[in-house]
Amino acid sequence: MYIRKTSIWKSIDWITIIFYLLMIIAGWFSICGASYEYDSMSLFDIAGRPGSQLLWMGLSVGIIFVIMMLEKDLFDVFGYLIYFIIILLLIATIFFAPEIKGSKSWLVLGPIRLQPAEFAKFATALAVAKFMGQYNFKLMTFKNFSTTLLLIFLPMFCILMQRETGSALVYLSFFLVLYREGMSGKVLLIGLCAVLFFVTNMKFSEVVVGITPLGELIVTVMILVITALLTITTSRKKYMLYWLGGVIAIAFLLAYGISFLLPVNFYWIAFGLTLLLAGYLLYLSIRTWMMKYALIAFFALGSLLFLFSIEYVFNNVLEPHQQVRIKVSLGLEDDPTGAGYNVNQSKIAIGSGGLTGKGFLNGTQTKLKYVPEQDTDFIFCTIGEEQGFVGSTLVILLFGAFIIRLVQLAERQETDFARIYGYSVASIFLFHLVINVGMVLGLTPVIGIPLPFFSYGGSSFLGFTILLFIFLRLDSSRRER
Repeated sequence: MYIRKTSIWKSIDWITIIFYLLMIIAGWFSICGASYEYDSMSLFDIAGRPGSQLLWMGLSVGIIFVIMMLEKDLFDVFGYLIYFIIILLLIATIFFAPEIKGSKSWLVLGPIRLQPAEFAKFATALAVAKFMGQYNFKLMTFKNFSTTLLLIFLPMFCILMQRETGSALVYLSFFLVLYREGMSGKVLLIGLCAVLFFVTNMKFSEVVVGITPLGELIVTVMILVITALLTITTSRKKYMLYWLGGVIAIAFLLAYGISFLLPVNFYWIAFGLTLLLAGYLLYLSIRTWMMKYALIAFFALGSLLFLFSIEYVFNNVLEPHQQVRIKVSLGLEDDPTGAGYNVNQSKIAIGSGGLTGKGFLNGTQTKLKYVPEQDTDFIFCTIGEEQGFVGSTLVILLFGAFIIRLVQLAERQETDFARIYGYSVASIFLFHLVINVGMVLGLTPVIGIPLPFFSYGGSSFLGFTILLFIFLRLDSSRRER
């Protein structure tokens, strides 16, 4: 019933196929450069990583053929079932998987090891697309929005329980999809503010000016200013700008004058002003019956609660190695032989590549195994050393063109289901690219996620292939006759 009997190869998007082939070929050569050892084995020996990756690439051809031969309606009809099966696998992994490198994320089936988290991405994308693709769906109702978040956060929570923080954070990419489908930009603003508040508070957590903790002061002032700006733009009354600005300026000037006589904790000044402004907003909400003022007040109060929780979450929720990675990334600790070793060595490898690189199989840092995980999470440093700035730039441009093409395909879909799934695919690839390259260059914390089609790994390779070709199958149905 669900098997196609006619060819779809004329309707498939061959531009995306070309991008896919270029990436998997370039990825295989990168894995060769990172893991090949002279006089040890052939590049095509399946006992080695290059040969093993070729095996996964061959298996993916069969999977692609099966996906393209299936009827497009299968993915919509069985979207929830696929999601449910993957969730069961994620839960089973928590209890039955052996601990490998501090996490329990691999199911061992004889000689085969599978990581269900890699397959949960396309399953979650299918479930989200099926739910949001309902007729006359409105995202910003409480029931629909909360259900959508549940579909996204359930696999994320299961993966966190496996102690795979990096793989879990990938699910934040779905918020880009929600934004495209009608989620208020204020939700994204809250997320960006949370990251900004956390990083700022951590960066200046140990700095004290007089009796004022600088990190807490800066974050509280940021909350106060953002709340004031939201109030001004919501009220659209010119006097509000002068009134709020005047009150804040006078309060800080008075506190500064008093500081010459008595020690003043300016953090409490900003905290008090924020509470007063939140109270005023609640009063305006009741008086004018405008929910917008109450929402701004809740943002201010919630931000203050988040600020109070940062220290507790950092010290009691995050694992010790995660704490060290964050501190090293923010420059709070210098640990060239510990948590910062990978990043330091990857920077050296990329820098040594120069403009055009040292050539295929000629990287000294990679050949001497200075960079741990150089053929998986840190594969980009191999590209930088062997192919130099030119090769690294071409890889990033290739990914950029690939993601842009996915967005173009998503926009031309005739069904909500296909469009939402397409944006999910593009968002997942974008998140992986930005975070992986960022952590190799020391711009983001090391959270351990692969570079799609470049990092070694069967589960990762097959997961990304299935994710992509389900979308290409949905897109090809547009032109079927």
